[in-house]
Amino acid sequence: MTPPTYLVTGGAGFIGSNFVHVALRDTDANLLVLDKLTYAGNLLNLEAAQGPRFTFVRGDICDRPLVAKLLREHGVTALLNFAAETHVDRSIDGPGAFLETNIRGTFELLEAVRSYLAEVGSPVADSFRFLHVSTDEVYGSLGKTGAFTEETPYAPNSPYAASKASADHWVRSYAETFALPTLITNCSNNYGPYQFPEKLIPLMTLNAMEGKPLPIYGDGGNVRDWLYVEDHCTGILRALEKGKLGEKYNIGGNTELNNLDVVDRICAVLEEILPAAENEKLVAADVSSYSELKTFVEDRPGHDRRYAIDCSKMKKKLKWKPKYEIDSGLANTVRWYIDNPEWCKSVQEETYGRERLGLN
Repeated sequence: MTPPTYLVTGGAGFIGSNFVHVALRDTDANLLVLDKLTYAGNLLNLEAAQGPRFTFVRGDICDRPLVAKLLREHGVTALLNFAAETHVDRSIDGPGAFLETNIRGTFELLEAVRSYLAEVGSPVADSFRFLHVSTDEVYGSLGKTGAFTEETPYAPNSPYAASKASADHWVRSYAETFALPTLITNCSNNYGPYQFPEKLIPLMTLNAMEGKPLPIYGDGGNVRDWLYVEDHCTGILRALEKGKLGEKYNIGGNTELNNLDVVDRICAVLEEILPAAENEKLVAADVSSYSELKTFVEDRPGHDRRYAIDCSKMKKKLKWKPKYEIDSGLANTVRWYIDNPEWCKSVQEETYGRERLGLN
């Protein structure tokens, strides 16, 4: 039997590259990665993926002719769309890029796949899957209780969330109107290796290691459900292989923590792996513990207070659940950033100085 071929858009980014590694490990699929290589996408993330089952193409998901060519030439059997602008703070500073990539890009992919399936017909069209990777932020903000289900009404509160919500609606509409074989997954906050340092966990880890302030928005009480990226990727694979066409699936980590608690846990992990008393930069700054670096800064506009994911549908229908608890996942993550200083330096060089974004 011929192995499947997955076109992974945004496959050089954080979640996309982790998915490539998981898919190469857990399946016999050929992986065709399409990535524009913006600041958050880097070929360093894919160094371990090199081999006969892996192909990389640099390009834009808004380039429909290119996507169509890749679908035809490689006989693609599934498209997984990870490509997206994802950082809320950047969406406040420059929302236009989010409209272009997240909305128009998704539309161009849908159109390319629709034409491809009409061209190739059965049996390829019968087994093809278009899986769109989305976020829990499309649902808005929760109160002190409750959790997002697949039936929760959309109420996006940032330009990023609005762009992803729009993309979700486009995907759903193509399933309903054109019978396109789609699936949507909505995940909670991911963390793990290869995450660009603008996000909370890598930012705090790297700043702490260098003895720099740990900027915590507002009172630090904003709550998120934390999902280790490998768990997310195994969930996506399960949805791809077992999910019902036209359905959406919430993928969560069953770990609600506020930002202050996350920072405290990072400091505790660092104390175990790289004690402050042995960190030359902290000693030079006369800082005796990582927690002393915590500082509270002005909150960002429209900061949702709480997210929580109900992933019971994934558990009941697809027999999936997260493997990693926060302690093991966070320890793996912090150690990865400690062990990969050249990656950290390279991905930030000339593009990002860990400055504050999202106040415009």
